[in-house]
Amino acid sequence: MARAKGKVREAVRDMAKDLLTLYAARETMQGHSFGKDTVWQRELKTLSHTRRPGPAARNRRNQGGHGAVETDGPPALRDVGYGKTEVALRVAFKAVTDGKQVAMLAPTTILAQQHYTTFLDRMAAYPVTVEVLSRFRTPREQRQVLLGLERGTVDVVIGTHRLLQEDVHFKDLGLLIIDEEQRFGVAHKES
Repeated sequence: MARAKGKVREAVRDMAKDLLTLYAARETMQGHSFGKDTVWQRELKTLSHTRRPGPAARNRRNQGGHGAVETDGPPALRDVGYGKTEVALRVAFKAVTDGKQVAMLAPTTILAQQHYTTFLDRMAAYPVTVEVLSRFRTPREQRQVLLGLERGTVDVVIGTHRLLQEDVHFKDLGLLIIDEEQRFGVAHKES
């Protein structure tokens, strides 16, 4: 028991040391200031998209209520049914139009595939290359995605823990989106 505790202490110390080194490096790094919204960004905000009612609206509907109340024009972030995926999509699009690559980390293959489908659909009218990196892709397809990330020909990649492996290299990663952050450990998030 004492030996196991000693190993855990040592592992925690090593992780803390690594985190301190990482945070110190972040303090000295130069950031990127994104420009003003482009015509495409304003257009993307106004394009129609499917809005799912939030839990409160679903409960009202199930109890015979009228469902979510929506207003004209683009929805505010506080509106019922306006999801985190839409916010992530808009921010990703902003980063891509500023010349940066985007990675979206999802905890499951199914969720990664759902996000991939949504991003493909919503960005279809724009010159944005969206890919998915998960076990649903063959090894050959995965190699092609990895090559595209390294060369900068893939703008947005959505994937599972596969994105955290050592063979994943970006030409110019500007944004990382972590879906369901609580499903990833500290070491995953920092890598």
